[in-house]
Amino acid sequence: MAIKTTRWDSAEHLKTDEDVQLYLEACLDEAGDDPAFIVKALGVIARAKNMSQLARDTGLTREGLYKAFSQEGNPTFATVAKVAKALGLQITVQVSH
Repeated sequence: MAIKTTRWDSAEHLKTDEDVQLYLEACLDEAGDDPAFIVKALGVIARAKNMSQLARDTGLTREGLYKAFSQEGNPTFATVAKVAKALGLQITVQVSH
């Protein structure tokens, strides 16, 4: 008997601001030195929050956002910062221990 599986989409499970925060914190912990992992996580959050609204809030095109946060995407820091702000996220830095 074959095992039936379904595709997992983290965006479907990011319902609250706390969900988003915990997801992003977990991704930051897991990413290590891989910035693409963080970019992918922001793309998942963007899809969860409504990509069309995000495009309006950032002044970027929806297609441009999908491309920037795709697996092949390489958004500038300016784009990442603009998207983070529009998503209600704040980029901070702290000393690592």
